[in-house]
Amino acid sequence: MEPFFSELAHKTVIVTGGSKGIGKDIAITFAKLNANVVISGRDKVALDETLGELHVFNDQCIAVQGDLSDIKAVKDLIETAATKFGAVDVLVNNAGVNIAKPALEVTEQDWDTVLDLNLKSAFFASQAAAKYMLAQKSGKIINIASQMAFVGYYKRAAYCSSKGGLVQMTKALAVEWAKHGIKVNAVAPTFIETELTAKMFEDIDFKQDVENRILLEGLSKAEDISGAVLYLASDLANFVTGETIKVDGGWTAI
Repeated sequence: MEPFFSELAHKTVIVTGGSKGIGKDIAITFAKLNANVVISGRDKVALDETLGELHVFNDQCIAVQGDLSDIKAVKDLIETAATKFGAVDVLVNNAGVNIAKPALEVTEQDWDTVLDLNLKSAFFASQAAAKYMLAQKSGKIINIASQMAFVGYYKRAAYCSSKGGLVQMTKALAVEWAKHGIKVNAVAPTFIETELTAKMFEDIDFKQDVENRILLEGLSKAEDISGAVLYLASDLANFVTGETIKVDGGWTAI
């Protein structure tokens, strides 16, 4: 019997926003399985540092710098991965941003910044990847949504809207591409404890409010999300599509 997840070795796995936080942990998780991981991000220094960590497990992994709010950069990312490795097997749409403001203070630029990266780039990355997956008659697309797709929260009108749209987009693409062997799913995390959120949790009242809403003890960690992504990318989830797995410690159960 083959070890679990061994089928992911040598698969081409693209992780957007893969140089920091959740994306970095997801990328390393796949690299440990000897997948050919392609990470993207805007920060070249962070990309290079993460790529060095990926090379410990698989020296074939590559990094592509670019701002995925620019659709040309999105298409270039997918084409670079396909050209390098000859296939696009797994796409993880992880790149995202939040601009925390009361709804009355959100500007048009704020709205466009959040929606362009969180939703628009994910759609066009999926579209570009699907062109290769259709030819292969196989592929996995995994969108990193949020519990905020299902509940509201303060200072997150644009963010909640973008993640709610991402969950619905997941269903729509799953329906359209199922006949081509492409599975499209999402993972919806709660607040995650990473280096990127450390400053946010310096607000003691905010941290206490978050912890009070999570039924399980403590805050979620990046590896909790990577586990759900790994499952969806693997053969264990070959009959799962159009689904969103909530990794929220029970926040939305109440």
